Parts: sequence; structure tokens; C-alpha cells
Amino acid sequence: MYEEFYGLRERPFSLTPDPKFLYLSTRHREALEHLAYGIAQKEGFILVTGEIGTGKTTICRALLERLNERATVALLLNPFFSEEELLRYILTDFGVTPSGTTKLELVEELNQFLLRHASGGGVSVLIIDEAQNLSLHVLEQIRILSNLETEKDKLLQIVLVGQAELREKLKLPKLRQLDQRISVRYHLQPLDKKEIPRYIYHRLAVAGSEGKISFSKAALRKIASFSKGIPRLINLICDRALLNGYAKQKYHITAGMVVQAAKSLRDEEKGISIPSILSRVSMTIALGAVFLIVGWLLYYPIFHEKLTKPLKSFSINEPQNNTENKVAPPNQRPPQRPPKDISEVEAYKLDQAFPYTIQVGSFRTQERALKKIQELKHLDHPIYILKVSIPGKGVWYRVLIGKFKTQEEALEVQRELKIKEGMHYVLVMKAVSE
Repeated sequence: MYEEFYGLRERPFSLTPDPKFLYLSTRHREALEHLAYGIAQKEGFILVTGEIGTGKTTICRALLERLNERATVALLLNPFFSEEELLRYILTDFGVTPSGTTKLELVEELNQFLLRHASGGGVSVLIIDEAQNLSLHVLEQIRILSNLETEKDKLLQIVLVGQAELREKLKLPKLRQLDQRISVRYHLQPLDKKEIPRYIYHRLAVAGSEGKISFSKAALRKIASFSKGIPRLINLICDRALLNGYAKQKYHITAGMVVQAAKSLRDEEKGISIPSILSRVSMTIALGAVFLIVGWLLYYPIFHEKLTKPLKSFSINEPQNNTENKVAPPNQRPPQRPPKDISEVEAYKLDQAFPYTIQVGSFRTQERALKKIQELKHLDHPIYILKVSIPGKGVWYRVLIGKFKTQEEALEVQRELKIKEGMHYVLVMKAVSE
């Protein structure tokens, strides 16, 4: 919205993890160097943790640009997979079409690929972002993958990236063996106060500001106070502050604009609730309004009758026989409510003519599966649910996208979802039945 006014090529404070905007603070540079060192030395396991919004995903993207052409990378984002699904995804991201039907066969396929790649001097890297979401079973499967090695080197370099609770999770007795194998660790801290102005002006320069935009010292202090040095919060506040500057046609951002930006973000986060509205209205006025309405209904029966008849005709407790009721045009219909039960979602059924599908993920509860389905409603492809029983784990719910005749068609849609929707975790798979 404000890019043209400020002469910017793009928004400087977008929340997308674009590596070209990465500001290499002391902490971010150290994190990147730890990653590069661990992979170059073939340490096997590398752990990078940090609070939400500190720039972990952006560092992962920057790492991909640093790796040379001999490195092949499988990148997992938001991984909600079972062990078998994890193996299939890794193989697919490495460019291998998985053909095995058991975990043992899939591990062997992965081992053969890693051996071939290593024999040509290549390095295979698995990066798992949001690793705190991995189940204990999947983390144990990842530990087993670290056993794939030659006499001298680990065949697979595994990078676990996650929030601070991942460190606590790895301390669990069940994950003791995995924790002991992590040889390189780094915890990413927020920016300090001196680095915040440099971070802001770095992003402005990358976006093409050419020094036209400035922040007052008081504005920078407010940003530091509100954000606590967390880059994602800095981006949110600065983006809104620039919008306020655009509204005032100002190139110099003041403390007042920053305070206004932070306040608007807080209001949006809290939302508008009934109690908050009532707190602004005198209870006396509210009660008086109620009495006036009741009195009006009692003393004006003619109007009362006219008002109550339409309400009756739309009662949800009585059958509707009024043929005069018309369906509202599409642009006037209320928004479609989200499904409340799995039975409201089309169940996946095996079709031999269209044996391929795309899996978004497996979910332990109906609620999580339904939430994901609602997020995908805007897609042009049909969404299915598949209820499966996994031995030793109980019932899981798989969310699937589309049915495809060939694997090539499914892979094309998968690429489209990765590029347009940022869905890097979708997995092409051969259709299975419940």
C-alpha cells in the first residue's frame, strides 16, 4: 500500500522468511556459522533453538543459499508426520520416488540414495523446522536415521530447528540417546538495543529506501521497548508505523506513530468482545434501553405483530413451508460455517483409476484435522479425510488433497502448493484405503 509513496521496491518488514532481508547480527551470524560448521564437519546432529519470531526459519533459508552444489537438502516445515510419512517425505524431497511399503523398506531406499550421493562427493542434509512439534516416536525414528553411516562419516546431516521447549523435550528420559548425539547446539537470542536500529535500516535499504525514511531516536526506543528485540515483532510494529507515516504523508517516523502502531496491533490481537463494549457503556443506559424496547413492544401491538411474524417464519424449530422464501444471491449469503464433525467432510475412497493423492498431514484428533481442512477451503482441489488405525498408536486422521491419475500430475500440484501457498510439507503418495 505505502511502497509507491516511499519509493520502495517491496515491503521492507514482511513476515515471510526471505533470506535477502536477513540481518546478520552477532547472534544470527553465530547461529549460521554453527550450522555451516556442523554440516561441513559431518557432525550428524545439529540443534538450533530460539524464541518465537527470532529468525530461525530465515536462517534456515540463508543456509540453503550457502550450501554448495554438492549438497542436497530435504526441508521439512511444520512436520506433523508419522514415522512412515516422514520417511516418504524425506525421500520425495531428495528426489527419490518411494516404492517401499514398510518402514524397513523405506529406510533401505534412503540408505541406498545416501550411499550413492556420498560416493560422488555429495552431502545430504535434512532440515526440520518447528521440530518441537515432532512426536516422541518420530524423534526416535530420526535418531535411528543417524545410524546410516560409513566407517568414517555420517551419511545424513540432521538439523533440528525449534522453539525453546524443544530443548526441554530432548531432556526427557525417552530421548536421552538422541540428546547425547547432538554435538552442535545454538540458542538464538533476541536482538540487543544497539542492533535494533541497524536491523531496521538494513531492511529498509534492501527494500530500496535509499535513505528517504528515518526513525526518530524516541521512535527507536519505543520499538525496542515494545518488541523486546524479537525481529518478528519489530517487523509488525515498523510495518504499521510506515502505514501511519504514509497516512500523514511523512517520511520521518516519530514515537507517536510507533505508539499508535503498537496500540492498533494490540487492539487487533485482543479483538472486540461483548464485555469490552459493555465496559464502555453505562449500565444504567443499557438497562434503560432494555426497558424502552420492552415497553414499546407491549404498548404497540400492531407493530409487535408485524415484527414477530417474520421471526416465526424463520424459526429453526419449525418446518418451513413458505414457498415465497427465496435463496439469497451468492454475494449476500452468509459465510459457510466450518465443519463441526468428520462426518461433514468427504471421506477418501480408493479409486484405482486415480491412485495418487497429496497428503497434508496426519492429525491425532478430529479437531486438528478439521482446523486444517478449514484452512484449505480456498483451494481449487477437493479435500478429503481418511481415518486410519496405526498399530500401537491408535486412530489418526489424514487430510488429503485431490485424486490424480499419474504421479506427474500429483507432483505438479505439489509444486504449485509449495510455490503459491508455501506448503512445503505436502507429500505425494500412492493412494491407500482405510
